[in-house]
Amino acid sequence: MQARLHAQLNRRLQADSGLSLSDFDVLVALSERDGPLRVQELADQLQWEKSRLSHQLSRMERRGLVERQDCPDDARGALVVLGGAGRSAIEQAAPAHVEAVQSLVFDGLDEEQVETWAAVTDAVLARVDAARGA
Repeated sequence: MQARLHAQLNRRLQADSGLSLSDFDVLVALSERDGPLRVQELADQLQWEKSRLSHQLSRMERRGLVERQDCPDDARGALVVLGGAGRSAIEQAAPAHVEAVQSLVFDGLDEEQVETWAAVTDAVLARVDAARGA
């Protein structure tokens, strides 16, 4: 289910906005932050390997969606900020993406099913967190 849902959401997002789900995830994380974010902090937030994020940021930077900056506190560190095109892209893409999630997931479930799904999700995440020592 997760793979098929992800693929369908990605197809819709691409068709509606030209963004991939990976683009969208990065843009959401940056738009929720008021100011620059350390690359490692963004990788941790997204639960991505740093190399995956680096490649993603390079692609997005070429399109003007994000900008990388030197970190003033750490010469080896880098910061990433939302570019002008990125802010515009997320603002345009978000409403249709939210509607797609609503349509594909929640419109087909009744209240009891949503509550059950939430309970199952909480139980699984608790075990994942315990396994990684969180």
